[in-house]
Amino acid sequence: MSNNYWEDEDEDQDNDTPLQGDDLVKKLRKAKRADEKRIKELTEQLEGLTKVQRERVVKEVLEKKGVNLKAARLVLKDLDDVNEDTVSNWLEDNADLFGINVPAQSNADNASLAALRQQDVVTQGAVTPDREQDFNSKIDNAQSADELIALLRSQQ
Repeated sequence: MSNNYWEDEDEDQDNDTPLQGDDLVKKLRKAKRADEKRIKELTEQLEGLTKVQRERVVKEVLEKKGVNLKAARLVLKDLDDVNEDTVSNWLEDNADLFGINVPAQSNADNASLAALRQQDVVTQGAVTPDREQDFNSKIDNAQSADELIALLRSQQ
């Protein structure tokens, strides 16, 4: 099935008659113009939708951060790739322009750090394969009972 978007004004002609060279060229040129027109319409539509999406993303981030929406013009001029992360990073880099206080760390970062600290506390005294092999090696290489007792006491 063909996806032709040109108007079929000549369809009422009999297709039984073979087209002459000039008629065929005219039809091809007409089809090409119609295709170019359709491509131009679709391109304009895509550009418009892309622009609207970029503006929407920027405005959502600005509203979330409590920044004046007039800053959107500056953000859109500076950024080629617009998504939530790039806009947030841009705001952090230019926070002094808008009088924004950028927190050192967000609550999510603090929660992540707390979780990492807990994991560190739990695993700090744990016996890992490397520690176990090292400990077994020291036991095997102990020359006297005193060395063995000292080794066991150091592990408590």
